[in-house]
Amino acid sequence: MSLKIISFFNQAGGTGKTTLTQNLGYQLAKRRHRVLLVDIDPQASLTAFMGLEPFELKQTIADSLLKDAPLPLHHNLHNVDLVPSNIILSAVEVQLHSVIAREWRLKQTLLTVQDSYDFVLIDCPPTLGIFSILSLVASTHVLVPIQTHFKAFLGVELLLDSIRQVRERINPGLAIAGVVPMMHESRTSQGKVILDGINEQLSPIAPIFPAIPRTISFADASMARQPLAVYDPKHPSVQILEAIAQKLEEV
Repeated sequence: MSLKIISFFNQAGGTGKTTLTQNLGYQLAKRRHRVLLVDIDPQASLTAFMGLEPFELKQTIADSLLKDAPLPLHHNLHNVDLVPSNIILSAVEVQLHSVIAREWRLKQTLLTVQDSYDFVLIDCPPTLGIFSILSLVASTHVLVPIQTHFKAFLGVELLLDSIRQVRERINPGLAIAGVVPMMHESRTSQGKVILDGINEQLSPIAPIFPAIPRTISFADASMARQPLAVYDPKHPSVQILEAIAQKLEEV
């Protein structure tokens, strides 16, 4: 099996992107894959969700991007490895502007561990800044989480255009692994209409994965620093996550 590097990307915030990265990483590890999670968001939510304290870390992804330091791997956090982040990454964004071939920095860094993993899942910031570009350039695939809300649906065209520009100008091999409808409220008319719209507009472009319902259990699991399948193994969303993980094996 060839290495799959998947950026979890949406330019909007609050899409459940970090939650999806954490939980799909765990599900893939349960399916006996070697998984690395990479937090490249200065907010460091993934780092916190995985049980680390971002402000206490002496080394993060920032050191690898700017100083060519080895990736600071934290091993076996719920059966996956993690490259953490913290707020220092915000300062790196400014410094990277003067670095030659900066768009390739993450790709070059990940080359050092490519033989150790089957999946690398990158949690991008909710913007099309330098870190999202670095991630898309380094990736074989991009996975798009999108809320089934009207406002979120309005930004789809801009999001797809961003992916298209990276593909045309830097990374022609970048493929869209799929779209994951998030925080779906099946009982509301808006939820049904937007989910239908996602399927109609985006299914010709990429696979539409099963919708993940809105539930407080994801927030509770994150607060407990655990994937949902650890926190509440019998939760119905665990089966949906398992189905998506299985589909990622096939992309």
